[in-house]
Amino acid sequence: MASWHDREPEPERSSLVRMYAVTGGRTAPRTGLAMEALVSSATSARLGMTYTREFRAISELCRQVRSVAEISALLAVPLGVARVLVADMEADGLVRIYQPQLEAGLPDRRLLERVLSGLRRL
Repeated sequence: MASWHDREPEPERSSLVRMYAVTGGRTAPRTGLAMEALVSSATSARLGMTYTREFRAISELCRQVRSVAEISALLAVPLGVARVLVADMEADGLVRIYQPQLEAGLPDRRLLERVLSGLRRL
């Protein structure tokens, strides 16, 4: 029988309690942020250890343009948490956000098709 130190450590699991702590209890972003908004890293450098692991993960993911919904799915965090984190990162100048342009109150069909395509790849 293997002792505790012979076993591989289990990967740390994200919990809702941790997410609540990371967002400071906020459930909505400080600014309006659509789930289909596109996000890209504002820097090519990796974020250092002074940033939370969620910020570092989002920065890495967004080296390719991603929607907020994709970020939520890829990090396995609730959409509201992803929206809060991304908005906070924008306020700190860490990411750029491209909000969808609405025509007559409707989202752009091409944007929705790109988001759908991205979600299917997940």
